[in-house]
Amino acid sequence: MIDPEALRAELAQRPGTRGVPALRRLLDRDTFVLTESELERRFVRISQAAGLPLPETGARLNGFVVDFLWRELGLVVETDGLAYHRTPAAQARDRRRDQAHAAAGLTTLRFTHRQVVGEQESVARTLAAVARRLGFG
Repeated sequence: MIDPEALRAELAQRPGTRGVPALRRLLDRDTFVLTESELERRFVRISQAAGLPLPETGARLNGFVVDFLWRELGLVVETDGLAYHRTPAAQARDRRRDQAHAAAGLTTLRFTHRQVVGEQESVARTLAAVARRLGFG
């Protein structure tokens, strides 16, 4: 009877309102996003705390598989764990990927393992600010 994403968007407009955290937990319990790693699972929680709808995960875009995509915003987020992003070759591949997305008119954000694990509030603020700039909310 109600679109969960519409309800989540409405909840994001009411920070500090009594009952909002409990309702958000209920919504989160019944939603599922397939992710590849614990780092990505942590990021999903951060994106929800920032008030964004659930992203597409593992979508193929411009010849690459992206970690997170909010198609309606033109926003791509990559979470860079050390296992796949530390070598010069991996970093060069990441740059080519970001350039392909930029050429297609998309905004790409990259967050490091350290940011996702230890700086959740900062990541959520950045994500929310960029989403607002792209027309969310």
